[in-house]
Amino acid sequence: MTADVTLGVEEEFLLLDRQTGIPVPRVGQVREAADQQPGLEREEVDSELLQAQIEIATPICSDLDEVSSHLTRYRQTVAGAARAADCRLASTGGAPVSGQVSVPVTGERRYHEIHADVARLVDEQLICGMHIHVAVPDREAGAAALGRLRPWLPVLVALGANSPFWEGRDTGFASWRTVVFGRWPVSGPPPFFSGASHYEERVAALLATGVVADRHQLYWHARLSDDYPTLEVRAPDVQVDVGSAVTIAGIARGLVVTALREGRRGARALDPPASVLEAAGWHAARRGLTADLVEPRTATPAPAADVVWALVERITPALKELGDLDRVTAGVQRLVNEGTGAERQRAALVKGGTEELLGLIAPEPC
Repeated sequence: MTADVTLGVEEEFLLLDRQTGIPVPRVGQVREAADQQPGLEREEVDSELLQAQIEIATPICSDLDEVSSHLTRYRQTVAGAARAADCRLASTGGAPVSGQVSVPVTGERRYHEIHADVARLVDEQLICGMHIHVAVPDREAGAAALGRLRPWLPVLVALGANSPFWEGRDTGFASWRTVVFGRWPVSGPPPFFSGASHYEERVAALLATGVVADRHQLYWHARLSDDYPTLEVRAPDVQVDVGSAVTIAGIARGLVVTALREGRRGARALDPPASVLEAAGWHAARRGLTADLVEPRTATPAPAADVVWALVERITPALKELGDLDRVTAGVQRLVNEGTGAERQRAALVKGGTEELLGLIAPEPC
């Protein structure tokens, strides 16, 4: 039943110098400090590609209240651990400033091999996303659902935009993280998949090229998880605040549930050309919610707010069954009215410079 569809959320964060905002390689110290925090399990905090990044992952959650509770607890606890390691935990999709020396990769052999192969790409991977895992009955249903939700992924890019700055400058983009990720060979909107066998055929063909080292380098905006029985939505940047993260998690679950339902009743899937989706995703990363977006059903421009509310309307039946409609609608209204993380970051910089910006994306724990 719809009400039984579980979800989990992973959030990636940067570790920044407390005064300058430059990324610092202190994930080891932060994890050690986090291990001493009560109520935080070791497996809930992990390292990432670079030593200035850290990741948290919720357990399986049945509702958005659980997601909110876990994310709030993690952010507060890991921020305290970061302070103990003399740095800040930053909820931004891209490093706003960078230092003269590259941040080293973490100790995993796989990461060192990737760095040896594409050093510059790895050195500039100071980006952080939010990944929402939504349970699917099986890989057949999950792959078909992935094909059905793909036209709406650019809207999630726009809603989740939170990385306007890079190397001390305004990029002119709302989600520079999306652009950085776009330099990898497999990224952006996924192809259309009719089912599990089609999905595996496409993956096998990519791996056979030798260009993609393994399945973990399939950096599509959404994909099937190889570790869990879930469809993983990866389009949004990590969010400035928990409320925005919960809103986007609710939207992602609503999209998956809607796609599963359409698949069960054999509804015709919307399948825009890959080139149109790529352009729509690029434009969403460029503008966020400040201009128009590409309307998925017509492939023509429309005001961003209209496209966002069209998405909400599409998933409303699922949101009602999940008990999420009021919460998601209020969260979307806030994003439309007050702006995405990118807009809030820009406003903070104008208001009070770097200090105000750091106070927004990396507040010191109480």
